[in-house]
Amino acid sequence: MQHSSQPQQPEQSTTDSSTTHFGFKTVDKSQKAGQVAQVFHSVAQRYDIMNDLMSAGLHRIWKRFTIDRAAVRPGMRVLDIAGGTGDLAGAFAPLVGSSGQVWLTDINSSMLAVGRDRLLDRGLVVPTAVCDAEALPFPEGYFDRVTVAFGLRNMTNKELALEQMYRVLRPGGRLFVLEFSQVAQPLAPLYDWYSFNVLPRLGNIVANDAESYRYLAESIRMHPDQESLAQMMRAAGFERVQYFNLTAGVVALHEGVRLDAP
Repeated sequence: MQHSSQPQQPEQSTTDSSTTHFGFKTVDKSQKAGQVAQVFHSVAQRYDIMNDLMSAGLHRIWKRFTIDRAAVRPGMRVLDIAGGTGDLAGAFAPLVGSSGQVWLTDINSSMLAVGRDRLLDRGLVVPTAVCDAEALPFPEGYFDRVTVAFGLRNMTNKELALEQMYRVLRPGGRLFVLEFSQVAQPLAPLYDWYSFNVLPRLGNIVANDAESYRYLAESIRMHPDQESLAQMMRAAGFERVQYFNLTAGVVALHEGVRLDAP
């Protein structure tokens, strides 16, 4: 795991401000959220199994690194955005203790239901909310930590979402964005072959849904690379922005701090 600050190529842009990317397709911005929702309604029940298969279990190591970097302590308030099946929220809940708070949120009700039930099965009762990261229903300066794992790339307006994450953090609060990123160049051909050949077949066999996992591969390519995302975080107001390349850049963890007062 190494910190990197090498510049990368910027995210490809659409030609019209009213459109955005849905994988490799160009769609109207008003349609993207609905199309993403269909993907995750479809894969929710098999989401964790597919994560283990397609990452060979590495997603657990990436999330563990994020949890350790977050350094959550008793009494803290933590917001897990696009928290899905609850991996991060489930790790944070015992750390904040009875005096703290962990909110599990997701825009997708199917994913959130799976996450809530999984946490309840473990005896963890955390507040949950279906909400849009681009319009968070929380007061300014409320949280000590905000996390989003493998969710930012699916958001229609990433800049607005980052501004919302900044808004709900208290001064000194920290954001952690764990997301697929730009793999080291020597590995790119093999990674592309795996993404566009193996992933859809796995999705078809395990989840009976090849198209959703084809979208996954495409959405990764359209997401901002490491340095571009770091610049977006700075533009949203975050300071001390840094990132860590994990597994040769297949995934990167970005961190930023809100320093100013509300």
